[in-house]
Amino acid sequence: MKKTATGILFGSIAGLIDVIPMFMMNLSWDAIISAFTMWVIVGFLIASILLNINSVLKGIIVAFLVLAPTAVLIGWKEPTSLIPIFIMTTFLGGLLGFIIHKTTK
Repeated sequence: MKKTATGILFGSIAGLIDVIPMFMMNLSWDAIISAFTMWVIVGFLIASILLNINSVLKGIIVAFLVLAPTAVLIGWKEPTSLIPIFIMTTFLGGLLGFIIHKTTK
């Protein structure tokens, strides 16, 4: 349970980090809520899934797997907006993987 709670906690923190720029850009509430919940779920999954790979890589892979369906929708209408989303997903996914691994070891 400690591992799951840690994943949700750090996923929530990552979600807050991700939505701060979204608030500044006055994006819609549905986009902000979607991004925040994605990171909570990513944190939960990183903490729950057993993959025998580097923790940073695990975080990046899980984050992109969760992002994939939404990325298709976003990319269909605004493909250039995927660039900052991919950058943030790589950074926060890797960071979550690292932090969750270190704190639950």
